[in-house]
Amino acid sequence: MFGNLGTGEIILILLIILIFFGAKKIPELAQGLGKGLREFRKAAKDIQEDINKPPEESKKIENK
Repeated sequence: MFGNLGTGEIILILLIILIFFGAKKIPELAQGLGKGLREFRKAAKDIQEDINKPPEESKKIENK
């Protein structure tokens, strides 16, 4: 996931993030990231379902 980053580099990055954003702001950032990821997955799932629909079902939706 992190490529060639070792434990030391990851800890250093996390410390820089902690200093830059502060301890109170990190949960808000994580929550926003989680919401964005959920919305992205939902949109990707909806697109995949639209692609996999049979042509007849797609025509019914277009006529509504």
